[in-house]
Amino acid sequence: MMYLWFLLAGAFAGTCAGLFGVGGGLIIVPVLMAIFKAYGYPSDVITHLAVGTSLATIVVTSISSMQSHNKRGGVRWDVWRNMSIGLVVGSFVGAYIADLLHGKVLAFLIAGMALFMGLKMLLAKKSEVVATTHLPSAPVQTGVGGLIGAASAIFGIGGGSFTVPFLSRFGLTMQQAVGTSAACGLPIAIAGALGFMFFGKDVQGLPAEAIGFVHITAFLCISVMSYVFAKVGAKLAHQLPANTLKRMFGGLLLIVGAKMMLGALGINLW
Repeated sequence: MMYLWFLLAGAFAGTCAGLFGVGGGLIIVPVLMAIFKAYGYPSDVITHLAVGTSLATIVVTSISSMQSHNKRGGVRWDVWRNMSIGLVVGSFVGAYIADLLHGKVLAFLIAGMALFMGLKMLLAKKSEVVATTHLPSAPVQTGVGGLIGAASAIFGIGGGSFTVPFLSRFGLTMQQAVGTSAACGLPIAIAGALGFMFFGKDVQGLPAEAIGFVHITAFLCISVMSYVFAKVGAKLAHQLPANTLKRMFGGLLLIVGAKMMLGALGINLW
């Protein structure tokens, strides 16, 4: 039954990714936490295992997304090269920081991130043009990549919530910002997942299917289903207005964030 739940989680995350145009990290992490808790995994490893597994699944989805955007000329590889070193180092550092945090603290931070992004999407108005015409220097791009990589690894996401606003703010078109962000998700996910594998290798209480903080069975099930169902979500997305989609996803993140926040505080209302 647990494998069935993994498949359903992948289908749900993939549909959301295609429907709302985002990676599934903020959806996969809380869903995995609920599954691991239901099957009696030790509470002190649940959050780390969910985050590490989420990063591993993003490897697959980011490759697919990157290929699609690259075919349309949407990836600025010069920017990617500048940011990638920082993304890799930052992601590994983020995995290390997450390993130092207690599971409830990490869950609290992720819940806060979900609530913040949910409110941002619900309250957002039509964006104004504030972009400059020049990107910052290569060293600055590398440094920003390090910060984005660290935050993304801690939250178990692909970094699009940080990368797209940064790139669009400094002159890239939205298509290029989204495409380059998709490519940036790959080094984040690889370095982050490897970091969670490494730092979790000697942790007690992990299931036999796990390598460090990455649950291999969950990774396989979710990756396959999210890849398939992302196309379903994408079809649905073309039938709904963009603002409606943004608010729907914002509401979903508020529900998920509230549930995680209450759980981190030891309050279970449902």
